[in-house]
Amino acid sequence: MLQNRITQLFNIQYPIIQAGMIWASGWKLASAVSNAGGLGIIGAGSMYPDVLKEHITQCQSATDKPFAVNVPLLYPDIDKVMDIIVENNVKIVFTSAGNPATWTPFLKEKGIKVVHVVSSVKFAQKAEKTGVDAVVAEGFEAGGHNGREETTTFTLIPMVSQAVDIPVIAAGGIGNGQAILASMILGADAAQLGTRFVASYEASSHQAFKDQVVSSKEGDTMLTLKELAPVRMMKNKFFSEIQELYQKGTSTDELKQHLGRARAKRGMFKGDLENGELEIGQISGLIDEILPAKQIVKNLVREYQEAHQKIADSQFM
Repeated sequence: MLQNRITQLFNIQYPIIQAGMIWASGWKLASAVSNAGGLGIIGAGSMYPDVLKEHITQCQSATDKPFAVNVPLLYPDIDKVMDIIVENNVKIVFTSAGNPATWTPFLKEKGIKVVHVVSSVKFAQKAEKTGVDAVVAEGFEAGGHNGREETTTFTLIPMVSQAVDIPVIAAGGIGNGQAILASMILGADAAQLGTRFVASYEASSHQAFKDQVVSSKEGDTMLTLKELAPVRMMKNKFFSEIQELYQKGTSTDELKQHLGRARAKRGMFKGDLENGELEIGQISGLIDEILPAKQIVKNLVREYQEAHQKIADSQFM
């Protein structure tokens, strides 16, 4: 695969980024992806500060390659999280779910590379003005918390790429090397994959959830809870209960009450497939096996190269 602005920015071999997913992206997955030549990310969103510190330390012991930490900016103990990142010499931070202007200057002053996740051209331009080094442009297909615009990845990527000068990382609905190539043809410098890496041995999510991911089909996920924070999840008993509340004209407060606390942990980490929140992307319908992270990266590179060669050999034009 080609070397470009992203591989140079992060000093990695391949423009392949593993998303920082809650309840899935611990040090084992992040270090495995980094060791395979991509950029592994520890997902701080589901970790208390002391747990995050342990994962950073373990990751530094497991790899001498670059890795990152993903930090949702709405995290309640954000000050402690940022202090831990600085104190433990983390070199790359991906931020999401909040205003990048709040923490980007602080991180940049510490010599940390900053990437912010966006769902629209407007937010990409705002992020660029705050001084981030790159943006992740995440389309409507992505699992977990999503933008309200419902812009698909292949619509979003060229728009964002034309609107900003910094590198763009494509995300949402990318699960194989062919999609990586397609996103880069549209203007992205790299691709970030979440769902594909959930179905890995090293992901910290529950085995029952992983099995559910690989057995899912097209149409098994849907974006919901737009009044609170849009989230794409699998259709299960909990999802059906939400839909019933919508049909009854339930208020936002009642939705919050039904959601309760720790629904995502209950589903993805504890393995409650009926009553838990199962956050996953649309591309889960294309994934049919759980593999080691190293093999996933190897497959992505091979698929990318084969697709690139197929286009080069095409007699279409």
